[in-house]
Amino acid sequence: MNASIEHVGLAQALSALSRLRLAARLALALDKTNEALASSLYEAIVEQVPAFGASGNPELLPDLARHVKEHLAGFRGLLGGAAVADFDFVRAHAQRRATQRFPLEAMLQAYRCQQEVFTQWTRDRVAVPSSRGNEKALAALDRLAREYASAVSLIAAAAYVEQTRVTAEVEGDRRSELLSILVTGYDEADARIARLLKRAGYLEQRLSFCVALAQSIDPLEMDSPPRAQRICAAIVASVAALPIRALVGIRGNLVTAVFSDVRRVSGWTAPQARLADRILPQLLTLGPSVLIGLSSDQSSTAFIPRGVHEATLALDFASVGERVVSFSTLPIRRLLVHHGADYVQAALPTWFARLREADAKSPGTLVKSLRALANADMNVQRAARELGIHANTLYARIQRVTELTGLDAQRYHDLTHLLLVADCGRL
Repeated sequence: MNASIEHVGLAQALSALSRLRLAARLALALDKTNEALASSLYEAIVEQVPAFGASGNPELLPDLARHVKEHLAGFRGLLGGAAVADFDFVRAHAQRRATQRFPLEAMLQAYRCQQEVFTQWTRDRVAVPSSRGNEKALAALDRLAREYASAVSLIAAAAYVEQTRVTAEVEGDRRSELLSILVTGYDEADARIARLLKRAGYLEQRLSFCVALAQSIDPLEMDSPPRAQRICAAIVASVAALPIRALVGIRGNLVTAVFSDVRRVSGWTAPQARLADRILPQLLTLGPSVLIGLSSDQSSTAFIPRGVHEATLALDFASVGERVVSFSTLPIRRLLVHHGADYVQAALPTWFARLREADAKSPGTLVKSLRALANADMNVQRAARELGIHANTLYARIQRVTELTGLDAQRYHDLTHLLLVADCGRL
């Protein structure tokens, strides 16, 4: 009897059964009780493996009934002398279960249950005259059932894992393509992309979108795929309890997440709280080693690229002290300074160098006093109290700034100009 190396145990068990002249008797018994045995196996599996009853998959139980009969037909062929085959029907069944995400452990539990029922059936159907012969026969029958269950379980597990890997790769490719389309923008005239987005549910009405960009505090860690994947998983887990859809992937050494949710159920219902506001507290749970920039809400997929830009700007402001920054909370002044500081560097006034040198010698008290004065709405007495100094000391510092720059910090426009220059010069 030919057998591949992984089925040697089963082939040996069949040979032992043939030497005891039990194979033909077992085959005859199987022919007579095939339908009854198939029903017993099916009922035992459904009763003893809860996953079959709990599943809402309408194909599951009919597939199980067919699969039980496939096993009996295959086993009958082995008893009749057929070569130990590759069990293609087992592999096909495992692939279907993997595609439908039926638990592997439940499928293997069904094979163990099948082994127990079949072992008892063989013991009841094959009688041996002598007690010594009966002992050998029972051992051979038990080994046959055990080796058969082991062979099909190994084949099923391998096929299931392989199909799961293939499915995951396909799903990963699909998610990666969706993420790329959404964050880079698309031509609405492209029918293929429109169909893809529609099938994925991203073209439904009344949806809001929000974008988050994340990275490790140490940017070099993003070169490690496992580290980046852990951040992806953490973001997905952080919003798992919310009725929010998350499409997460890695792009350009950043973890990119596109969140979406229904903005309002219908035109007659009030809009929900802003998506970004609901996501922000969840992202704060990610821990101190991750920096995140969060966009404002976007009303359609067409504006998601704008959300990416907002999240990029917000991420620039994230730090150890403020790990998650929402774009909508950034003051206009901070955004203007951040965006234009590099351009202004080449056009700073000539007095900036004098102010910088004097402030460094102070150390830092001159610019600190200007900021305190602005925070106090140019009220010198209040600013002095906030600084913990005498008002005359603050007047002296204001006079020193005037000597250095020619600007009076007690005038609104001059103070604004001084602070903008200080910010752009990074004082």
